[in-house]
Amino acid sequence: MTATAPRRSGGRAARRDARAAPLADTLRPVRPGLDGGLYHPLTELQMRRIHAAALDALEQIGLADAPPSGVEHMTRAGAIPGPDGRLRFPRALIEDTIARANRAITLHGRDPRHDLTLSGNRVHYGTAGAAVHLVDVATGDYRDSTVQDLHDAARIADTLDNIHFVQRPLVCRDIVDNREMDLNTLYACCAGTTKHVGVSFTEPEFVADAIEMLHLVAGGEGAWRDRPFVSNSNCFVVPPMKFATESCRVMEEVIRSGMPVLLLSAGQAGATAPAPIAGAIVQAMAECLAGLVYVNAVKPGHPAIFGTWPFVSDLRTGAMSGGSGEQALLSAGCAQMHKFYGLPGGAVGGIADSKLPDMQAGWEQATSNVMAGLAGLNMVYEAAGMHASLLGFCHESLILGDDLIGQALRCVRGIEVDEDTLSLEVIRDACIGGPGHYLGAGQTLARMQTDYLYPACANRASPKEWVEQGQPDLIATATARKQRILATRAPARFAPDLDVAIRARFRIHLGS
Repeated sequence: MTATAPRRSGGRAARRDARAAPLADTLRPVRPGLDGGLYHPLTELQMRRIHAAALDALEQIGLADAPPSGVEHMTRAGAIPGPDGRLRFPRALIEDTIARANRAITLHGRDPRHDLTLSGNRVHYGTAGAAVHLVDVATGDYRDSTVQDLHDAARIADTLDNIHFVQRPLVCRDIVDNREMDLNTLYACCAGTTKHVGVSFTEPEFVADAIEMLHLVAGGEGAWRDRPFVSNSNCFVVPPMKFATESCRVMEEVIRSGMPVLLLSAGQAGATAPAPIAGAIVQAMAECLAGLVYVNAVKPGHPAIFGTWPFVSDLRTGAMSGGSGEQALLSAGCAQMHKFYGLPGGAVGGIADSKLPDMQAGWEQATSNVMAGLAGLNMVYEAAGMHASLLGFCHESLILGDDLIGQALRCVRGIEVDEDTLSLEVIRDACIGGPGHYLGAGQTLARMQTDYLYPACANRASPKEWVEQGQPDLIATATARKQRILATRAPARFAPDLDVAIRARFRIHLGS
């Protein structure tokens, strides 16, 4: 015992020295775009059956309510209008569309270091949703969300390593005019982050103004078209199996402007989609395949994300249950179907039914985020900050979600097996004439920052150390970090002359 203590003490000292090294000087154990795809909830035969059922649905049932312009585009491509007003899609048309669709998309950031490559099993996590309330963790209250809340969310996300993109997570309920709300949503997000941004538009007539703003931000139309740093989250269908007429018209406008499209099908199993998980996946595939035909009929090869977002109902009440295990399975199954088609895709993960960032929220957010990442989902939307089945958004939860997603990404990275990691010589040196442990070994110190991830907020101290630290509370730690972030000037904020030009052209509600 007396001989062991000095050796272990020396090991601790060596580890303290390693911890003192700046993190910027070491490799991070996780990064955007890690390869997932190790988890397969569906067999090859099951995927083929889902695909066949989706083709049957498109050929036999079809979709209703396409706008006249959409009918023209899709019938020219080969869709067949029926006397019942529904467009039906022959198998050959779907298969040809899949074959010629854009299969490797880059979602640009305003800063090129935030560019995201969507292909294969590359995994990215980010925000999304349309919460109408902000969660106050101090009081537990839900209040109407504002444009300032949205801007703060974008600013916080801009600083978080494991949040790779910022799709609008909440609604500016303090702006009643829809046109001004859309434009201020765009402004608040882009002024808060240089990561890729996703927004939606209420009406097609609002798109031209938004594109004008984006041309100003980009430095001209050419610069925008070269690197479109905003995508359109487009709910082009009203499940089950109907086109959303106005959203489709928006989609046509953004395609013409050069903006990437997220084809978002958001049926709810047991309500607007079949209750069985397989049936919900079938309908989501059918709807998004029809959307893919639509996009490629307007502009062949236009960047479109296959956005199968089927949600889950608690069948006892009919209420949405985004934090359920069934939701995690749905998103993982959709990810696997995206790979079956070889298409860049996205689905939901990280939603909590819990109203506050508590233990329930932790298990709900972790389960779906880890399963989506392991399944190789390219874009995991709504991955952090979402509560009450998307009705509430919480800034502190966004910060804690960064820690949680870091752990999910570490799982996605998996286990490296090579001569060094097998560690045979290290084991020999420790056991034969060595100290009998690995605490101060060169390999241990070298691997501290490359193989292991250390959370920013979570506390791993012993109970004694925790008491000595003042018994820090996780929520209080996240609140303090939020306050530090928001107390500094946002580096993504527009240059003063650009901000003046935007405010001269548009009514911006956010304070300068």
